[in-house]
Amino acid sequence: MKHWNDNRRSGMTRELHRVYRLFGIVVICCACSFSVRAAEPFASNLPPGKKWKLVWHDEFDGTTLDRTKWDYRLHIMQTRHETWTEEGVTLDGKGHLLFKLYEKNGHYHSSQLQTGANFMDRPGGGRFTPGLYWPIGKLEPAKFLHKYGYYETRCMLPKQPGWWAAFWLQSPIIGSTLDPSFSGVEIDIMENFQRDGGVRHAAIWNGYGAHYKDKSTKDPTTGLDRPQPALKEGFHTFGVEWSRAGYVFYVDGKETWRFNEVVSDREQFILIGTECKGYRKGGPDPELKQAKLPDYFVVDYVRVFDEVVEK
Repeated sequence: MKHWNDNRRSGMTRELHRVYRLFGIVVICCACSFSVRAAEPFASNLPPGKKWKLVWHDEFDGTTLDRTKWDYRLHIMQTRHETWTEEGVTLDGKGHLLFKLYEKNGHYHSSQLQTGANFMDRPGGGRFTPGLYWPIGKLEPAKFLHKYGYYETRCMLPKQPGWWAAFWLQSPIIGSTLDPSFSGVEIDIMENFQRDGGVRHAAIWNGYGAHYKDKSTKDPTTGLDRPQPALKEGFHTFGVEWSRAGYVFYVDGKETWRFNEVVSDREQFILIGTECKGYRKGGPDPELKQAKLPDYFVVDYVRVFDEVVEK
């Protein structure tokens, strides 16, 4: 495996072509469609000052989702989420994963993918009680779990209102104890709720009941994210470097946030996908009715790197 040094990230290298068979893209967008054409391969925006090796990735080649790497997420808090489906995920044959927002029988639908699962990702049977620790049942084998390293996606954000996109890390046993180093931390590398290019980084620990804690980059007064018009168009990279010292977040290779109040020491799994607004509170958000369908969240790749420590 070739090692990657940050000072080469701005251009293509011979090693890049040897390690990856990648596809870059040029994007032309309109309200409800997009087109792509092959361009130069795209190098990851690796954190500076270190060497890295690729340990897991999906470049979304071909026309069929690699089910050895991904499962569909269909439940939340042990309840079947009525809008998550297996129908809204496709590969375009040009190296891109497409999440589609669509309407069917009066409801809106989209999808999420994950490389593992935890308590809330399976039917409940009444075991979950809000305000308590999460009970830990039988854990299903994960397709990919990892601890520390650099996690990155390159993607194009949705255009239409009423749904959001996200890329994050989750623990199989989050909230099982009040020690987040043991139980894990939800790390939201990128959440995009707004159509003004605003993105959010966040950390959540101690489960999702009475002991829930979180920190994020949202404005504490408005609850909104800072508009970033440059992120509205085209493809962008979102990443996090996770180490014993904490988390460093990046957008297009530039550091955007640091967090070290709590740090997970547990292997965690990857999630990437979308969700329709409003359904956690009983029905579609009015914004969804304004959306021009279909709309897409387009993903070029997901990659995981480990730091190479020279001996």
